[in-house]
Amino acid sequence: MLKAKPRYASADRFVPPPKLPPPTPVVDLGEAEMRAAQDLLFFGYRDFTDVADKVLEELELGRAHHRALHFIGRNPGITVSGLLAILRIKKQSLARVLNALIDEGYVGQAAGFEDRRLRLLTLTEKGHALEETVFAAQRDKIAKAYQAVGPQAVQGFRMVMRAMMDHGARAYMDGTGSPEDT
Repeated sequence: MLKAKPRYASADRFVPPPKLPPPTPVVDLGEAEMRAAQDLLFFGYRDFTDVADKVLEELELGRAHHRALHFIGRNPGITVSGLLAILRIKKQSLARVLNALIDEGYVGQAAGFEDRRLRLLTLTEKGHALEETVFAAQRDKIAKAYQAVGPQAVQGFRMVMRAMMDHGARAYMDGTGSPEDT
């Protein structure tokens, strides 16, 4: 009587591996795709800022004022040097913007606690109201886009935007870095 060898014990039998998923397609980095990405960023930025521009134009304020209001609102007590680091603009340019916002009553400033030479910036009630009005208009624009594309696309968008940021900006967004580090 012959004994049958168990299948798994046979060394001379080839067992194919399970079917592997297809390889991940390589991202197209050609000039046409990069130009299209640049166009998307420009048009997206244009239309995103347009809703804010309309609110600010009535007050004779511009995008630089909006960026300052945004980051002062997000970082109450931020120093001028911290704001300069985030905005990456010259001190002279920021001085014009801040003077207008302070003169119009949107931003308040106080001397530093330990170093009296520092100017700590905060939004006034009027500044909070303006920043909230502009934010609401832009929030609606973003919310509609997020709802149109779904959560997977939103996550992809976040990943692409973070990948474009430098280390300091990512640390700021993660709450592990200060504005001065951006």
